Amino acid sequence: MRRLPPLLRKAWFSLNQVFRLRIAALGITPDHYSILRWLHESPSGGMTQRELTEAMASDPNTIAATLRRMEAAGFLIRPPHQRDRRARLVQITSEGERLFFQARSVAQALEAEALGELPPGEIHHFLELLEGVGEACAKALAAQREQEPIPRSLPEP
Repeated sequence: MRRLPPLLRKAWFSLNQVFRLRIAALGITPDHYSILRWLHESPSGGMTQRELTEAMASDPNTIAATLRRMEAAGFLIRPPHQRDRRARLVQITSEGERLFFQARSVAQALEAEALGELPPGEIHHFLELLEGVGEACAKALAAQREQEPIPRSLPEP
């Protein structure tokens, strides 16, 4: 029987793991690549940590730890934000850009490989449908958080 959660999990886990293996020689992880991509594509020349957390659909502690490691490795810098002194503007460095472009070619080849299982005329429609599923899940999460906060850890049974 086909069910959404196991299908999404299998697709995501497999995609993430093969990408992790293919970019390992670059010294970055899939999360590093995603952050570098968001920073590279940012029209304002950077993003705040909060913006990156939302874009990555992650939690603030995970993003903070990842950013510290990436800054130490020279992939990004975090100068004070010019308009909000409480925040830092996360910006990609030239080393981060170099790694991003190397990893992007790997990511594009893997995406073509994965989407190659679909008929060419169906790819755009598939991505639109997948985007809709993601938006519906995000709405459900937001509604749940309004009703009651989600605990950081679930109680033991």
